[in-house]
Amino acid sequence: MPRPGELTLVPARRGKPPRHLADLDVPDRRQAVAELGEKPFRADQLSRHYFARYVSDPREMTDVPASVRDALATEMLPTLATPVRHLETDGGDTRKTLWRLFDGALVESVLMRYRGDRPRVTLCVSSQAGCGMNCPFCATGQQGLTRNMSAAEIVEQVVVAERMLSRGEVAGGPGRVTNVVFMGMGEPLANYRAVLTAVHRLVEPAPAGLGIGRRGVTVSTVGLVPAIDKLAAEGLGVTLALSLHAPDDELRDELVPINTRWKVGEALDAAYRYYQTTGRRVSIEYALIRDINDHAWRGDLLGRLLNQRGRGWVHVNPIPLNPTPGSKWTASRPEAQAAFVAALEERGIPVTIRDTRGSDIDGACGQLATVGD
Repeated sequence: MPRPGELTLVPARRGKPPRHLADLDVPDRRQAVAELGEKPFRADQLSRHYFARYVSDPREMTDVPASVRDALATEMLPTLATPVRHLETDGGDTRKTLWRLFDGALVESVLMRYRGDRPRVTLCVSSQAGCGMNCPFCATGQQGLTRNMSAAEIVEQVVVAERMLSRGEVAGGPGRVTNVVFMGMGEPLANYRAVLTAVHRLVEPAPAGLGIGRRGVTVSTVGLVPAIDKLAAEGLGVTLALSLHAPDDELRDELVPINTRWKVGEALDAAYRYYQTTGRRVSIEYALIRDINDHAWRGDLLGRLLNQRGRGWVHVNPIPLNPTPGSKWTASRPEAQAAFVAALEERGIPVTIRDTRGSDIDGACGQLATVGD
């Protein structure tokens, strides 16, 4: 367990996951298959099975000769993540999955199906086993960092979700993942290379990737400023979400320890540069903690700071703090939440209160942790 305020930006060295099809772009897949002594087009067949049909079982690959199926699947589609259990709530519309990775590390993802006028399926994925950012109100942060996940381990969470949806195993019948948010376990930009590769696999059209719309992918960060600028320059056009949680440095130093390296102003400047470069409106995530960061004056300060950088570039998503075991903090009172939101709206800042889907199965924001699982 990390000491209070201690950051872990580089995880301890552990064995690397086996190479997987999802780690490779199309030319590298063909080369890898050729090095196995097979025709390069076999890589295209594997890609269609994995990214278009969500199949990794060689017995289902009937267009691949039976004599080479097992060998190709073993080398190109090794088992990296195994579902340990699913927990459901909201009538099955919310499903949390606990995964055991190839080396025994545990991570979680959460699938949320929304019905109504704008039906969609959002999958919240993990990018690290644990987290090194050590935010004291977050269960994952208190767990510490075990290791980075590979691109394929990240993508596998989405492929299995697509498989469950396509087979009608999720409440509501067959469907597709429409949105992927990197808001599960870990700090995505601290695992930059793997997350970038995973995003490419998510948005590339099948069979190169899963063909999820770029506007449906959100990468969250606590504010790793150089990595935000680097992501902006990639030209991917995904949404950036900045987990701010306080508009003043004194409090944010305590709530989000990375603030001791890059202050509030630096994080907001980087977020605004992201908007300028990509044209994509930035989301500000803000966990409302009772009597800690939910004061109306802090809402007003946040509104002023955002407006100093421009208009129309940002959207604030407050969310009542979700309870975690042993935490000294809890969610804001309704009247404090309303006053905080009103202060932002008076500054002309668009605000949407995020729901707490999955909180009763410890699947909501800040609750993902595998200690004791």
